[in-house]
Amino acid sequence: MKKAIIVGCGRVGSMVAQSLSQGGWDVAVIDKDPDAFRRLPEDFPGKRIAGIGIDMEALRSAGIEEADVVLALTNGDNTNAMVAQMARDIFKVPFVLARINDPLRADTYLELGIPTVCQTTIISNIILDKLPKGEY
Repeated sequence: MKKAIIVGCGRVGSMVAQSLSQGGWDVAVIDKDPDAFRRLPEDFPGKRIAGIGIDMEALRSAGIEEADVVLALTNGDNTNAMVAQMARDIFKVPFVLARINDPLRADTYLELGIPTVCQTTIISNIILDKLPKGEY
């Protein structure tokens, strides 16, 4: 069974956690706010860890030594970048991804070998694609 660790149990993190879990993944979710876990269904079979994603103990408690994937999906670019770097460089997790809101930072981390998703860029492109052609 594939193992994923998700740091951040907001709207995005909780949705990804549910989808992976339903797909047969072993999922652990870390969030600094224990109330954030209310976004997960009551029958969510994964681990819920109240802690900070850059804390080595929280990552170990989530099972990072056996993780196949670490997804840093908090609202904080710095936190996500740090989690991704720790997962990649210290724990040698095979696949790491960071959610980065600032497009310039996203490009920088991508150049450093950390896959990123920048919703600012994605949403901007979707909006521009929806405009009538030739309007901008």
